This record gives sequence, structure tokens and C-alpha cells, in this order.
Amino acid sequence: MCGIAGVFSFRNSSFRASGLYLERMSETLAHRGPDGAGTWISPDRHVGLGHRRLSIIDLSTAASQPMGNEDGSLWVTFNGEIYNHAEIRSELQQLGGHQWKTDHSDTEVILHAFEQWGIECIHRFRGMFAIALWDSRRRELWLIRDRVGIKPLYYSVHHGRIAFASEIKALLQDPEQERAMDEEAFYHFLSFLTTPAPMTMFRGIRKLPAGSWLRIREDGNITESRYWDVLDHTQPLVNVPEEEIAERIVDELRTAVRLRKVSDVPVGVFLSGGIDSSVNAALFSEGESGPVKCFRIGYDGDYRSYRNELHYARQMARFAGAEYHERLLSQQDLLDFLPRMVHLQDEPIADPVCVPVYYVSKLARDNGVIVCQVGEGSDELFCGYPSWKLRLQLQHLGNLPVPRGLKGLGLAGLRLAGRENSLEYEWLRRNFERLPVFWGGAEAFTETHKGSLLSDRLRRKFAGFSSWEALKPIRKQFEDKAWEKSPLNWMAYLDLNLRLPELLLMRVDKMSMGVSLEARVPFLDHKFVQLAMSIPEAVKTRHGTLKYILKKAVRGLIPDELIDRKKQGFGVPVYEWFFDRLGDFARAELSAFCEETDFLDRTAVMQLLERRDGPRAWYLLNLALWWKQYIRTEIPAVALVGD
Repeated sequence: MCGIAGVFSFRNSSFRASGLYLERMSETLAHRGPDGAGTWISPDRHVGLGHRRLSIIDLSTAASQPMGNEDGSLWVTFNGEIYNHAEIRSELQQLGGHQWKTDHSDTEVILHAFEQWGIECIHRFRGMFAIALWDSRRRELWLIRDRVGIKPLYYSVHHGRIAFASEIKALLQDPEQERAMDEEAFYHFLSFLTTPAPMTMFRGIRKLPAGSWLRIREDGNITESRYWDVLDHTQPLVNVPEEEIAERIVDELRTAVRLRKVSDVPVGVFLSGGIDSSVNAALFSEGESGPVKCFRIGYDGDYRSYRNELHYARQMARFAGAEYHERLLSQQDLLDFLPRMVHLQDEPIADPVCVPVYYVSKLARDNGVIVCQVGEGSDELFCGYPSWKLRLQLQHLGNLPVPRGLKGLGLAGLRLAGRENSLEYEWLRRNFERLPVFWGGAEAFTETHKGSLLSDRLRRKFAGFSSWEALKPIRKQFEDKAWEKSPLNWMAYLDLNLRLPELLLMRVDKMSMGVSLEARVPFLDHKFVQLAMSIPEAVKTRHGTLKYILKKAVRGLIPDELIDRKKQGFGVPVYEWFFDRLGDFARAELSAFCEETDFLDRTAVMQLLERRDGPRAWYLLNLALWWKQYIRTEIPAVALVGD
């Protein structure tokens, strides 16, 4: 796991890469790679690559990056892991024609695989990755993001060049990079708590969508292609016995966990005590000579909105024979962390779970662990959220042959009751307009509520516009390719394309890398995802049970009590804390934000705070703190050329 950065100056541009330019970009990524730094600049200075190294696989200096092939025609800077690198290396050695300089570097495997198969080599990689590869013979730069979007990759095209990096803050080191809010991205943020790819909250800065690559040529021509879509790789498990499906789930997951144990540094597990992390711990412990290290975060005090479940994590740790560590967080821990959180996020990731993810990552790192396995993805693949169950029921009800006139009367009744901002009104409105009820696992503000929050200027700008515009391309792919066009399949596919890569996985990446810890995600191994998306809705939701088939598959691997207990997510007691110092802090910051900008209606924001709507107030606070740190505050300029 590392941080990458670079620049490619187009043919007619006067810009030239410099050591200072690359070093300044790379320095902003030092937390991602404290073990080493490197830069490479092409002889004509049109191309420059930077790298910060967190040593995980092949700790030798021979594996340092940027890395070139034997004749210097290919250069790569790479963030992530190729878990099957040994298998690919063996195949390449049998084919012959490659000179190797490392013992087992997965970076070198990327270089020689590209030499052998070109861009098609990425279909052989099993892992998580953000890759920048310069092909000097063809004068082409390739930018590649892994299938599910576990690793981020940002880029910006301006002033005759393209710059790219693992984090946006590196791109902002270029003084010619515009720093302003993208207002359409902001509009969508109010729905999704994040910005949908390829948008970011910064105008002019883009993120490469999951499962995609860019090819950039020296004349400035840019081609984007999506090389992987899970719907192209499903094999419907229709009329297959449940026992066989359950067995395949465990077999594939066991392989995914085993692959993610490969490391030359200590590896541990985040253990919440839920099904997903407990299965991770159980499978990880198989074949281990010593106890696996497990880590858990809780909160100091009792809260109505979030109950500590440390006893479940302790129970699983005892069951697995693990070495268990935990830490209790206070409101002060959150307040102390806020500036650092916003700095690490780059753009608002309005999920308060960023806080415990950072602290559990720090707990692991402080106890000597460099890599941890996490449980993201399982709830989306197997219907693990109670809120999903509700929306699934609503969609099935909405599909019944009810006259549209009755639905219209229902909307009118909700309006008369003053419920236009409610989720109930929004869900009925979508169904009335023949749109899916489900617009993502994280919905912050409804379309009507957004209208009341926006400033007069933005309300006029976005009149007649909705965040369905961001979902239309995903829906089209689903309608064109899905083998089962069921509501649950849509829900899983949508979150695989938006909430997971741009919210959940980004909170994991940004917070864990903030303490120089690599997070690995077994449930999002692409072969496991393909298997899960091949399972019919009826099998996943049998008897109305959340995660029915996964629970059946893992029974016996972990205690029944952990399988059968009520679901509680990894949360933060922001509701109660907004009655205390957090509320006072948020009121001051949001008041200043509304006075200094023209994005939100100050009266509507203050009313929201008066209602003590903690979660939604947090979303807006995250936005205000981002604007204060990244837009209002000037970043010192860096020389564009020279050494």
C-alpha cells in the first residue's frame, strides 16, 4: 500500500516535470508511505512519476518505486496489492523473455505482465490497485483503478497536462489547479453523503470510476474504458441447492481471506463482533501458528442511539484464540480529530464512522500491525441492513397494480400534513414517477428537503433537476445486463457502483492510510462478488431473514449467538453529542459557513440544528469544515519547473 502521484505534459505544452513539483506532490502523501520515497522523470521531462512506499511485499530496496522494466521502456508507480502475483510471475517465467530484478515484488509482476499481454493483463490481477504506467514506446500513460474501487485515483486535466494522485491534496500543490466547489457534485453529495464518480467536490478534479482505465496520449487525447462490470461475470445459481450455494460461499471466502494473509509484515483483523468481522477472524485463524491480533473500538458511556457491543467482540476473540485489543472513545476524541479527519478525507465523506475507523486503525498500528482485514461489502452483497429490508418491501408493494391516481392522492395527503421532506414522501414520489424506491444505502436529504436547504441561487439553478441524473447510467447498465432484474439485485448493484467505492471504501482507505495501515477487504474479492451477485434474491432473503444464505454458510465457523443476534452497524453516538459540545461547535461552524458562502439557506440550516437532527447536522458540518480547510484556506504555491 502506498501513495502515487505524477504528471504528463502534452506534446504542445511548455510545462516540464521537475523534481520539486513531484516531491511536493509526494510529500502530501507521506502518511500513505512512510518507508520510502522516489521519483522518476523522463529524459524529455514530459512525464514525471512519484511514489511514497509502505513496505508490505518484498521489503528490499530492489522493489522500490517508481520501477522500470529491463530496457526502461515501461515505468510504473502503483498503490495496492496483487494477491496472486506469485502465480502470474510463475506463468511469465515459463513463457520466458523477461529479466527479473526482485525476488517477489508484485510491482515488477505488473511491469512484465503489461509487456506480455498489454492492458489485458489487468484481467489476470486479483487484488486492489491504483496503477499509473508510462509506455515510452507508444508515448501513452495508463491510469487504472481496481474492479471494485478499493483504491482511489484522482486526476485533473489543465494547462496542457494531466496530473494524477492517490489523494486530491497532492493535485492541489499545483498553483494552476483551480480550487472551487463543483456545485452539481455538491447537490449529489446532499443525497449520497459523497460525490458519485467521476465527479469530486472540486471543480475540474475527477476520480477514475471503479473497474476503469484511462489511456492518455501525448496529443492530449484521453480514452476511458470500463474493463470490468460484475454483471458481465455472473453465472446464475438458479435451481441450485442451498447447501451447494452455502458451500461455495465459504470456499470462495476462505480463498479470499487466505490470499489477503500474504504479507511480509504483521497482519491483523478489525473485529466488531458482527458476522462479517467474526468470519474474517475465524478464517484468518485457520492454519496460524499463533494468535491473530484483533482490534475493536467502543465508546465511553451509555447512549440511546448506539450501544456498545464489546462483549460480542470479546466472545469471538476467545472463540478464535485471538489476541484482543480495544479502546473506548469519548466526545473529546472526536472533537480533537475533526481537523485531521477533514485533511485526510480530501472531499467530504459525510459518514461519522470515519472517526472509529481512524482510531481502530491507529490502535492496530500502535500494536505493531501494518495490515488489517476489514468486513466491508458483505451487507451489500447479502442484504444485511434492516433499512434494506424495509425498502425491499416498499418496492414490492409499489410494484403492485395500484392506480397512479391513488398514489397521487397519497402524495397530496403527505403534503397537506407538511411531510414533503420525509422519506415516506420521497419514496412514494419515486414510485409515482416509475423510478426505483432505492437510490442507495445512504440517503441524507430527500429531493424536496434539498430544495429547502439550498440558497435561492442554487434552488433556481437546480430547478427541475434531481440526483436521479447521477443514477441513470447505472440503471441503464442494470436494465441492459442484469440476469435477474429484481429489486434486491438492483440495490446490490447500485451500491457496488456508488456507495461502496465512493463512501464506505474511501472512509476505510483515507482513515487507515492516515496512520500508515493497509486495509484489505476479503468480501470484495472480485471472484467472491461475482459469486454473490449470481445468487437469486429469493435465496438471499428466505423467510425474511437478513443475510439468510450467508448465515447458513458460516454456521459452525462462529458462535450461533453472533449469527442470530440483532444487527447493529459500526456507528457513532452523534445524536447525543449534538446536545453537548459537538452541537455548539457545529452551530458556530455552520453559521460562519452560511454567512461566507452562497450554497445553503442559513434559516433552514439553523432550523435543522434546532431540531437536534444530529446525523444530518453532521453531514453539513463535514461540508463546512471541508470548505474552510480546502477552499477558503490558501495553499502555498510550488515551482512548476526547475529542480
